[in-house]
Amino acid sequence: MSKWNKETTTNEILEGLDLSGKKVLVTGASGGLGEETARALAAAGASVIMAARDNTKNLEAKERILSSNSEAKLELHELNLASLEDVRSSAEEFLSKNESLDLLVNNAGIMCTPFGHTTDGFEQQFGVNHLGHYLFTGLMMPALEKSGASRVVCLSSGAHLICGVNLDDPMFERRDYDGWDSYGQSKSANALFAREFDRRYAEKGIHAFSVHPGMIFTELGRHMTEEDMASLMERRKAQISADEDSNSSDNMMSPKTVEAGAATTVWACVEKSLESQGG
Repeated sequence: MSKWNKETTTNEILEGLDLSGKKVLVTGASGGLGEETARALAAAGASVIMAARDNTKNLEAKERILSSNSEAKLELHELNLASLEDVRSSAEEFLSKNESLDLLVNNAGIMCTPFGHTTDGFEQQFGVNHLGHYLFTGLMMPALEKSGASRVVCLSSGAHLICGVNLDDPMFERRDYDGWDSYGQSKSANALFAREFDRRYAEKGIHAFSVHPGMIFTELGRHMTEEDMASLMERRKAQISADEDSNSSDNMMSPKTVEAGAATTVWACVEKSLESQGG
């Protein structure tokens, strides 16, 4: 039986590990789970590229990490997932400075937002959470292949159970928009992407994983109203009652700390038993 549980923290996962020489890029590193992931991996010796859209917030996150670990190897990198042109420019800048990448953590995202579009006209949750990361990961392939034994960790969510990917109308052009359906669709896309990525590239030593960090109260939920939260709780109750194997009760809806939420990501980054697994 695993010694880990829902309260396990990033520090516990990384205890005794030396990640010196490893290069990591974390998207959405300017706060929440992304910042904690960057902090923890840097504390274990990794060189961490903190990618985010807001340079000011990203710098503030870097300074917070350095205040607790002045020797952390951190580099700021601009990445706006809501613009495919910016994604391409960001990848080009990274590749001009770096030959290899050991870990790519696709952590950034938005949740249950009002209806809107990315610069390219895609529904924004699908565009930011999935399409932006899809393109960025593809463009990172030269660096991931150069590493030889790299991993891509995609932050999906248990909310993928809300809604699969509607291939007939993924952008809500012909159906009524629902923030949770949109979020669930984007998280399903994250999980399916990791599965297919691993199928294609596992033989090259590049593995991908999708993880559900749990419910953590961060800025990710800044768009949520009380009605949105009530709707989520009702959806979850319906799922549990419909699930014959619901012995776990409602653990998915029990809040975790940021340190425990990021532990799931970090575990997928470093766990040795995953070396020949993925998806």
